[in-house]
Amino acid sequence: MLQKSKKEEMIKNFEKAIKGSESLVFVNFHGLKVSEETKLRRELRDKEVGYKVGRKTLLARALKGKAEGEVPELAGEVAIAYSKDPISSPREVYNFQKTHKGMLNILGGIFAGKFQTGAYMMELATIPTREVLLSKIAFLLKSPMQRLAIAVNEVAKGK
Repeated sequence: MLQKSKKEEMIKNFEKAIKGSESLVFVNFHGLKVSEETKLRRELRDKEVGYKVGRKTLLARALKGKAEGEVPELAGEVAIAYSKDPISSPREVYNFQKTHKGMLNILGGIFAGKFQTGAYMMELATIPTREVLLSKIAFLLKSPMQRLAIAVNEVAKGK
């Protein structure tokens, strides 16, 4: 059993993580082995995403009044992944989840100051990165010019 001072310290750590992040993801990590969790932590740390595991009751205390709406149901073993970038925490958890089927499950999260469902956080996770979106825009802008150049070239060949 944890001492009261240790519990208070854990609540303060959760509150600090919640306050300093743009997005937060609740993750069920049932069945994740220690070696795989170490790998997850390392990958998240490399992408500047924090990861904390704790008791659900302490997490619930830390979440009181931190966001609008109702806290999603937190079933099983729960951890939080958080970051200053609004999309990176759900994306990185989702990317790890793709390679380790059935070990991680996104239960919900906090985005834009509101509690969100797991489905909403999955939608955020699948948004392409900024670089990918910019390359798609560049391709869309290039495509009509390329077609025009081909058409002018065909007309020139015909004369």
